[in-house]
Amino acid sequence: MKNIVLTGFMATGKTTIGKNVSKIMSFGFIDTDELIEKICGMSISKIFEIHGERYFRGIERIAVRRAARLKNFVISTGGGVVLNPSNIVQLRKNGVVICLKARPEIILRNIGKSKKRPLLLQSDPIIKIRQLLDERQHYYKFADFTIDVSDMNVSEASVAVIEAYSKLKEV
Repeated sequence: MKNIVLTGFMATGKTTIGKNVSKIMSFGFIDTDELIEKICGMSISKIFEIHGERYFRGIERIAVRRAARLKNFVISTGGGVVLNPSNIVQLRKNGVVICLKARPEIILRNIGKSKKRPLLLQSDPIIKIRQLLDERQHYYKFADFTIDVSDMNVSEASVAVIEAYSKLKEV
């Protein structure tokens, strides 16, 4: 069986929905951001602060290669994983790529007061969310399937992911 790879902008529910899907499907679960933190021994925000985004993206590429080699896993990726086309190539080798998307207001609500999103640490994060969504929009089109989770709860979104996977896993 192929992996289920969840991509999409930050705070669209990739980790929460991914964990739920992995339980339902009896798949393993891995979050590439958590893997990056393990590799570096520090939080994502600390990596950005000390080393910058370019360094982070290099470690992200290593984490993606490791995750892509797994079998029967739900792989939750960081929001910017799609910025490097080789990441998607790696993830597609043994996976179905499903993009989760949400309206900017939903993303901001999901982030709340979190300081764990280094790209959004500014006075008006909704403007930055809209800007990043615009910049990344064409990258997300490389997914095999896209699901708008804006008006779904975790259970509904999980069912939608499993249905999309069931249609695409044989392709």
